Amino acid sequence: MKTESEKCLAGMLYNCHSPEFIERKSLATEWMQHYNSLPYTDRSKRYEMLKELFGSIGNNVSVGDGIIIGFGDNIFIGNNVSINYRCMLIDCNKITIGDNVLIAPGVQINTASHPVDLNERLTKDWNPDSGEYRWRTYALPITIGNGCWIGANATILGGVTIGDGAVVAAGAVVTQNVDANTLVGGVPCKVIRSLI
Repeated sequence: MKTESEKCLAGMLYNCHSPEFIERKSLATEWMQHYNSLPYTDRSKRYEMLKELFGSIGNNVSVGDGIIIGFGDNIFIGNNVSINYRCMLIDCNKITIGDNVLIAPGVQINTASHPVDLNERLTKDWNPDSGEYRWRTYALPITIGNGCWIGANATILGGVTIGDGAVVAAGAVVTQNVDANTLVGGVPCKVIRSLI
């Protein structure tokens, strides 16, 4: 029998309100409050806090103010990465960011989702005292390759891999994989042109 965390990482429906997730969300909330209150100039303390919580973090990584995370421990970041202000990384499943990546302000990277069909989305015969969440939830990993640039206010949804050197235009919604060295944009995003 899989734990709720194992179900989540396997992309299965899981109870996102199980005690293990509530505890991790509580720790992440405290971390966010502390991290987002630090002066921007206190880069060494910021970096130490990233190392303490994130799954892994490379050298020369900067994460701006206003960051929102799901848990933090499912975020894996390479070297020379800049994540600008007010970004959201909902890491119910793994978020992997390669080397030399630029993420502009307001980007949302969201691994969590719900079934589209209402009968699948709602927990049948739900009881508020059961401890189960009313809405069925699943999460899929997201991978951003080396050398990518994610434009301001872009949204990347679960299950997506963005190839090395790709650029996601500002405001784009990425629902499918993006080939390496490709510029994409729009809602949902489409290929604009090759970058090679």
